[in-house]
Amino acid sequence: MANVAVIGAQWGDEGKGKIVDWLAERADMVVRFQGGHNAGHTLVVGDKTYKLSLLPSGIVRGTPSVIGNGVVLDPWALRDEIARLGEQGVKATPETLRIADNCALILPFHRDLDALREDASGAGKIGTTRRGIGPAYEDKVGRRAIRVCDLAHLDDLGPQLDRLTAHHDALRAGFGEPPIDRERLLAELREIAGFVLPFAKPVWRDLNEARAAGQRILFEGAQGVLLDIDHGTYPFVTSSNTIAGQAAGGSGIGPGGVGFVLGIAKAYTTRVGSGPFPTELEDATGERLGTRGREFGTVTGRKRRCGWFDAVLVRQSAAVSGITGIALTKLDVLDGFEEVKICTGYRLRGEVLDYFPSHAADQTEVEPIYETIEGWSESTAGARSWADLPAQAIKYIRRVEELIRCPVALVSTSPEREDTILVRDPFAD
Repeated sequence: MANVAVIGAQWGDEGKGKIVDWLAERADMVVRFQGGHNAGHTLVVGDKTYKLSLLPSGIVRGTPSVIGNGVVLDPWALRDEIARLGEQGVKATPETLRIADNCALILPFHRDLDALREDASGAGKIGTTRRGIGPAYEDKVGRRAIRVCDLAHLDDLGPQLDRLTAHHDALRAGFGEPPIDRERLLAELREIAGFVLPFAKPVWRDLNEARAAGQRILFEGAQGVLLDIDHGTYPFVTSSNTIAGQAAGGSGIGPGGVGFVLGIAKAYTTRVGSGPFPTELEDATGERLGTRGREFGTVTGRKRRCGWFDAVLVRQSAAVSGITGIALTKLDVLDGFEEVKICTGYRLRGEVLDYFPSHAADQTEVEPIYETIEGWSESTAGARSWADLPAQAIKYIRRVEELIRCPVALVSTSPEREDTILVRDPFAD
């Protein structure tokens, strides 16, 4: 049986939470492998809605869940999220949740720096969630990070704190902020260590043992390929690699263990925050998509920008991530449109492009080339088989497949767990 990696094929917010939850019923383990609590996954189970940021979606089902080494972990945010889920009857224990002991921590001064930079950037704002994700990744790459395993050795933290404070105190001084209070930081770390350490494990070992035993592992990505630090719309990106290849490096299982790559894409396109968006609709149609799709960020509450499906971008995402199949979500949002459009290419200063250029100025200047398809008046909401779909909706899906050069494996027709059409079973490959 194959393992499955689930990633966003657009700018995030594609509905990964529902799909991961749907697949988690047959998984033996669910793994988060990048990002932090800037992610937002919403799960609707019956009359309950669960909003997750850091915890893998499998936790709601009680599936053993792992936070891999590719994640940056805010331990206080983790404690708050576990407490919120506990109030909804979902318990996270060391038996159901494991955290990589080599995971880098997000610390209070990371959040401070994130906000200070955004406030000082003016028109150059990236649109971060101000949760310290980027600064924490910078410290990890700069070999200054405090990691989960360090919480068991706080008395030996002096040299690492020297490196951290030498870097951050200079930055803070530039913003007119006082230096890091080392004693307060150590006190905060001692206070949270007792909560985090029972979850800390060498999860690479657990994952490889699970693979050797033939267990099914589900890798859960955050954000989307178009926010990848290398392959996204730089600099308006996140601070980690969001492509499927990171599932291996961010968990410690090796590339051969990733298996089927399921890319999640909405039947239209959305984006939160700043950055280029070729098919954005700043008109009544865009408002209609946003209203019908309830397009507000799970983490930030920010209104999402909306536009037609961009096949160029999703085709590019599929190529750089090796996507095996697409899960097309929110098809029901397109119900009732007399016509729908798909972006099939771009014009840039008179030249036709079949890819999205790398430079930010070119990305802003491209004009979408649209293909118009007849819409459908019938409802697709709640459909669970091809027979439940209008002919024109099926025609739309087939055209999307052709343009992105990737088959559709699943179609989601509502936030409800069971309102899903299975075309190709990822776990069977």
